[in-house]
Amino acid sequence: MPATPASPASSVQRRRRRTNRLLATAAGVLTVGALTAAALPAGAASAGGGKGGTSHGHHKGHDGGKGDKGRYQDVQLLSFNDLHGNLEPPAGSSGRVTHLHEDGTTENIDAGGVEYLATHLREARKGNRYSVTAAGGDMVGASPLISGLFHDEPAIEALNKLDLDVTSVGNHEFDEGAQELARLQNGGCHPTDGCYTDKKFKGADFPYLAANVLNEKTGKPVLKPYWVWKQNGVKVGFIGVTLEGTPDIVSAEGVKGLSFKDEVETINKYAKELQRQGVKSIVALVHEGGFPASSAYNYDCDSPGAGDGVSGPIADIAKNVSPQVDALVTGHTHAAYVCTIPDPAGNPRMVTSAASFGRLYTDTTLTYDRRTGDIARTAVKSANHVVTRDVPKAPDMTRLIDKWNTLAAPIGNRAIGHISGDIVKDGTESPLGDLIADAQLEYGRTLDPETDLALMNPGGVRASLTYAASAAEGDGVVTYAEGFTVQPFANTVNLQDFTGAQLIQVLKEQVSGPNEASMKILQVSSGLTYTLDLTKTGADRVVTDSIRLNGAPIDGAATYRVATNSFLAGGGDGFTTLGEGTGDLVGEDDLTALEQYLTANSSASNPIAPPAADRITIVQ
Repeated sequence: MPATPASPASSVQRRRRRTNRLLATAAGVLTVGALTAAALPAGAASAGGGKGGTSHGHHKGHDGGKGDKGRYQDVQLLSFNDLHGNLEPPAGSSGRVTHLHEDGTTENIDAGGVEYLATHLREARKGNRYSVTAAGGDMVGASPLISGLFHDEPAIEALNKLDLDVTSVGNHEFDEGAQELARLQNGGCHPTDGCYTDKKFKGADFPYLAANVLNEKTGKPVLKPYWVWKQNGVKVGFIGVTLEGTPDIVSAEGVKGLSFKDEVETINKYAKELQRQGVKSIVALVHEGGFPASSAYNYDCDSPGAGDGVSGPIADIAKNVSPQVDALVTGHTHAAYVCTIPDPAGNPRMVTSAASFGRLYTDTTLTYDRRTGDIARTAVKSANHVVTRDVPKAPDMTRLIDKWNTLAAPIGNRAIGHISGDIVKDGTESPLGDLIADAQLEYGRTLDPETDLALMNPGGVRASLTYAASAAEGDGVVTYAEGFTVQPFANTVNLQDFTGAQLIQVLKEQVSGPNEASMKILQVSSGLTYTLDLTKTGADRVVTDSIRLNGAPIDGAATYRVATNSFLAGGGDGFTTLGEGTGDLVGEDDLTALEQYLTANSSASNPIAPPAADRITIVQ
């Protein structure tokens, strides 16, 4: 999911590998995801009935007295991931989760919004004197206008109020480069846009961990590799990594001067270091994830049977991370799961992910053995909980949102177009992907009338356009803020020349090379059609003879003028051939192209209808 730096005046920000079968069990009704629990070790009892308090200055933990000094002490680990600056409740499908009932039926539940997340987390901490809150990266980046317009200072302020103790970096933390990430950590006004209020930005009061992100010159991590939570003699170490493939999904400028190392090797290295320091209870915060067999957050992925479990990169990572690590909090894929995956010693280990956008949080109980200093893994239990909107809003979060909305309103409330129904980003080919590609083609032709087609990466389409009004603008009205949420990266629209042979190769790169295991299907502008045969493998899935432009076969020797965003034009998302174009012409940012298209092609009386998404014929 790519990204490029941006000025807040227009937009802000921008935008691997493995497999195995695993993972969790359902428990309860609306607020549970999975529970993996076994009895405590023989003779053990949870100390003091309390899990409580905390550290890192967020919650003033206190000595629980005699009850806290038994051999076993439950530690509450609250976690979430991929917030992406979503302070307000996300709209449409981005603001819902799917609950699986015992009878097999499903129900969609509205979820998310930091006003509600704060209430849920604060309620969960009550009575738990040993409580720590951690996150799995992508707290910022690809954010809605209320946060993205201000370089995500509002998101960091919200995370401080949420009493987040520690997080790993994700790929989106590098959307604006390492220097901007350091500013989010340490504070200070933006070097270009300055201060947004009369108060200096203080930065995050929690540590960002980046164990596998090294400065190429010094060979050292750009931020702390690990952090240790301590409470009344209980010590838990946290190691934070992002996916090794971050440079493939972030603009080259965002990762300039940085190298990204293997997740497993890095975690194992620092697990040994923590062990040498006497820290034997370790949690890895990994911004890489998997794909559960069900979209329901409470799906039992540990149940037996074909198709159960989780596939994707995190499965292989979890199988290979040192047994010294007791649990993995993951992210990146925006999926929800609470699973057990055997470690290299064959022992079950908890692996969790809480979807995205603050719609879920995970509550994990880690039973700490004071005698050994380690986690009694047979007693670990975990569940995903829905951040429902039927609880009181946290007043401090409401005030924070109101403050930043007041600053953003003059820009965000402006109407830029009209739609007749939801235009969704979901699907191999999506209606919104087609619309954006059409917008970039039309914009490209204002730069060069000879522009033939446009290609849009699916990871750059961040949200659907919903027909229902989000505020006072009215149903069907698209505001600048809504457009910003769809395309927040401020990538420029670039024109390049490619031969027909290169264009065919680009389409094959969607399903081969680094994209073979997890396809990245480009969204195509009107006039470009082809067949995608999913019964085949690799590059053969794109049927060469079916590729047409305005009904005519692609001529391998001819030259085609192609519009893409700057992320793709740099070879992002594994499209190396798109980095080989000639005759470059750089236009304005992609949000400007979308705005101009909506304004020119819609009105209140003649709104745009959702495109049919019928340009790619899919054979399954």
